[in-house]
Amino acid sequence: MTHESFSDAQIVDSWHTNAAPWTAAVRERQIESRRLVTDSAIIDAALSRAPGSALDIGCGEGWLVRALSDRGVRAVGVDVVPELVDHARRAGGGVFHVASYEAIAAGALDLRFDVAVANFSLIGRESVEHLLASASRLLVPGGSLVVQTLHPVVANGDARYEDGWRAGSWAGFSSDFSDPAPWYFRTIESWVRLFEASGLRLIDLREPLHPISARPASIIFVATPAG
Repeated sequence: MTHESFSDAQIVDSWHTNAAPWTAAVRERQIESRRLVTDSAIIDAALSRAPGSALDIGCGEGWLVRALSDRGVRAVGVDVVPELVDHARRAGGGVFHVASYEAIAAGALDLRFDVAVANFSLIGRESVEHLLASASRLLVPGGSLVVQTLHPVVANGDARYEDGWRAGSWAGFSSDFSDPAPWYFRTIESWVRLFEASGLRLIDLREPLHPISARPASIIFVATPAG
């Protein structure tokens, strides 16, 4: 399979396939980088905006919604995979909806929030571009978008540092996982340009360090509507 044949639809298919093992991995805290740095990093970044309400875009099994709710934030989660939303609803802690990024971009939620968070959930191409172009409509005046994603410099490995589809991998995960999702790599410059093209103004950028490797575990962008 060539990288040119990858698509956003394959990402969704992979998460349908891996909903159960992913829920177990998150709830059993199997992922070291999340335990050590990235979970707390996204919570801190979201709370830095002092939100009363929050939307978790691509909420998975709902851990971040629960974490924000525990800190007094009225939180809503949305995900395209019904099985993940079902796991989230059973655990409680917030309100959860099934919706694709395309549906969100088209106004399916009809809600506005102090902060919208996308935690390692913007890995596609067209769906991400459409979602970010509509992000301002998800926010109240003065609201913020917070995005945590793989750090381009670290995640790039030995590949050319340029935008493009990359093959996925479940290396380091249990054998219960299969059909890894491809993902669309963006350079830091490309991310910045995408926010600008989407009518968003970057107000903060964070690079949480892994406490063992001392390399960036992720990159976090905080943006507000430019208007």
